[in-house]
Order: sequence, then structure tokens, then C-alpha cells
Amino acid sequence: MRIEEPDSHVLMFVGEEVESVATAFIHGDEVLLVDSLASARDAAWLRDVICGQMGKTVRVLAATHYMSDHIAGMSLFPDALLLAHRYHRHAFLSQDLRADAFYREPDLVFDDMTLRWGAHELRLLHNPGKTMDHLSVDVPTADLVCAGDNIVGNIVYLSKSDPALLHAAIDRIRRFGRARVIGGHMGMFGAAVLDNALHYLVRLRDRVVSLRAKAPSSTVDSLIADIRIEDCLAPQVQPSPFEREWHGNNLGVIVAQSIFGLDAALASRRRVA
Repeated sequence: MRIEEPDSHVLMFVGEEVESVATAFIHGDEVLLVDSLASARDAAWLRDVICGQMGKTVRVLAATHYMSDHIAGMSLFPDALLLAHRYHRHAFLSQDLRADAFYREPDLVFDDMTLRWGAHELRLLHNPGKTMDHLSVDVPTADLVCAGDNIVGNIVYLSKSDPALLHAAIDRIRRFGRARVIGGHMGMFGAAVLDNALHYLVRLRDRVVSLRAKAPSSTVDSLIADIRIEDCLAPQVQPSPFEREWHGNNLGVIVAQSIFGLDAALASRRRVA
């Protein structure tokens, strides 16, 4: 578990469970909290630091997306106003590992919203990619953006997502032009992380499409499972253990969910034409 201070009146918390991230925007003794970590233990630590050690009160909660590994602490702040995108249930119900105990009904659902919170302006913008309810929290006053799970460090995670929609979501975040990007996991990165994630997504797609086109159907799944992360990463990027683990998860869901299957079919159709 760790705490960093990306900007004045901003704290980033990284929990132990799947390195999930929460970001606190501080206005006097009051806090607006974006996401709330992935486990009951991490969420209790988050509350203890903010409320116990710092003496602050969480007044507003916002969810980048409604998956269990980002909303563990929502019920620990029962008096806080909870904001979520109107498609939040779609995301919550789409999970493979759903923690119903973490679910809290939002107080307010919306599409886009801009809030002024002390020194900072927060633009909560619907940006579907990893999930249909995904929000990008753009903070021009701190030159940062909370990207949620539209990136996972220098890569992406594909399960249950449309890769084309994910590509568009990352590209939109790039256009905000912020110097710092807070991911849903791992922590904060420089702006180049967005280019790196797009590079990974495109290279992985191209490799899978090529294998589906050329390899015998009896061997294609095993060949996909052997794709190395190094062959998909942007130049000079070295994979972290977390990125390497989630690349392996990607290979599993590509096979199980036939991800990039449509891309392969369209490519085959173009070759025939």
C-alpha cells in the first residue's frame, strides 16, 4: 500500500489488492474520492488514512467504472454522495468475479458532469472502452487525468471489452493533453503511457489476426497463448510483473472469448475481395 501526492490538494492511494488506485481531491476538511480500492482490507486502510489520520470527511464519491475491484470502499462512506454513470449496472453485472457486498446504489447517475472542488475542476466524461460505463476524470487544473481501466499501465486488459471502443477511449484521453495519467491500477504515469497502451493493443490485435489467418485451427489457440508481451510492447518499454501477469490474462480471454475474431473475419473478407 502506498500514498503519493501528484499535485497540491490531490492524493493517490494504491492498495495491495491488484494494485487498485483511488484518488482523493481535498478541499479544506472535505474530500472528493474517485474510486475506493479493491478489497475490504484496503478500503478500511483508505478510510483510516483519510478520516482517522487526516481528520477529513469524504463528501463525494465518484466511480470511474462499477467493477468490484474499484468500489470496495463505497459503503464505508455512507453519508457521501455517490456518483456513477447511468450504465453502472451494465458494468457491474458483466464481471466474472462479482462482489455483491461491495455494491452500493448510486445517489446520482449521469452522462457527463463538471464539478469545482476547491482548487480543482473535475470533468467527469463518459468514455466507454473497458466497460460501457467508463468515465475519464479530466483535471485540467492539476494537468492530470484519471483513466480508470481504459489502460493497465503500458498495456490494456481486454476481457468483456470491444477492442475498437477501447482504442477510441484511449485516443480520446490522449486528446486531453495531460502530462500525467492515473490508471485504475499500478499508479501514475507520464503521458507516453497512452501511446504505449495503444501500441500494445494494435500489435496484439495484429498478431492474433495473423495467427487466425495462417495457423491451422487445431494449433491457433496454443500459438495465441505463446504470444510474448515483449513482441507487443512499444520500443524501450520493459514490462512490470503486473503488466506481464495481465498480458497472460489477455491471452486467456482472447481464446475464451474469441477476441479479435471479428477483426480476423473482416481481414479474411478483404483478402478474398
